[in-house]
Amino acid sequence: MFELQWPWALLMLPLPWVLRWLLPAADPAPQAALRVPVIDDFDHDGGSAGMASLRPWTLLLLIVGWLLLVLATARPQWVGEQLQIPVSGRDLMLAVDLSGSMQVEDFSINGRTVNRLTATKHVAQDFIRARQGDRIGLILFGRRAYLQTPLTFDLQTVNTLLLESAIGLAGKETAIGDAIGLAVKRLQDSDGNRVLILLTDGANTAGEITPLKAAQLAAEKGLRIYTIGIGADEMIRNSFFGKQRINPSQELDEETLTAIADQTGGQYFRARDTRQLADIYRRLDQLEPVEVETQTLRPVRSLYIWPLAAAVLLGMLLAAANVIGRRGGP
Repeated sequence: MFELQWPWALLMLPLPWVLRWLLPAADPAPQAALRVPVIDDFDHDGGSAGMASLRPWTLLLLIVGWLLLVLATARPQWVGEQLQIPVSGRDLMLAVDLSGSMQVEDFSINGRTVNRLTATKHVAQDFIRARQGDRIGLILFGRRAYLQTPLTFDLQTVNTLLLESAIGLAGKETAIGDAIGLAVKRLQDSDGNRVLILLTDGANTAGEITPLKAAQLAAEKGLRIYTIGIGADEMIRNSFFGKQRINPSQELDEETLTAIADQTGGQYFRARDTRQLADIYRRLDQLEPVEVETQTLRPVRSLYIWPLAAAVLLGMLLAAANVIGRRGGP
């Protein structure tokens, strides 16, 4: 429907007539006299007739221009139909390990061998896109933890910054405790359901705070942590002595990750391949269900620019007519 945001502005419509009635008339400007011997040589009606023919149109343009200016001041707008927007009230922080061990290529996507970070990006994209109604943030950690994206509804930006992350960007070591501490700091003022999903393939080897101490702080602040240990249990590596079976996840500290989850009321998951990692994210949707709150939104489109532009155009026409009138016409 059509609405005026400031309808009281229409009270200004009679302002020019009120001012004309209240203010005293201006004294006529003195005219310079020209003495001529014969007045018949001059046209008596040419100039006055031209002005007479111009005045009604000038007055009409002035009236229309004033009406358009008042209408623009009243801020006309078009208000659309009501839209129901689901809101979960959930604030979710995703912490991703960028340490050197994430470059181990023990995952596959569509038959192509990829490293752990590439697999994480591939699976996490769909999880992030499904967070409609949630605020989501991104923490990247290695030797230090960095807030890459604060809590936001802009899921596309979170996805883009995750895809742009690179191994070693935050250092080669792993500061799990610092990543949890940063998440606690960023989520402590949140009013929603606070969740941290921490994904790593190793053990805590750096940082200012231990993971268990950080988990204790998280539990005190009501932050629930779900930990994901990523990495295969076995892979084949070619060596001088031929093919060898090795465990690429021997440095994964599952005991600490389990303790972090238990201490905060979360859960620990183990992802040995891309399918398991995708299953874990689907299970997280079930563990942290979206609340059924809704918000009502009416899309609003401002229309004041059109009467304002028309008023400016009329002003330009009046100015041009005034210049032409002074020059005596074309």
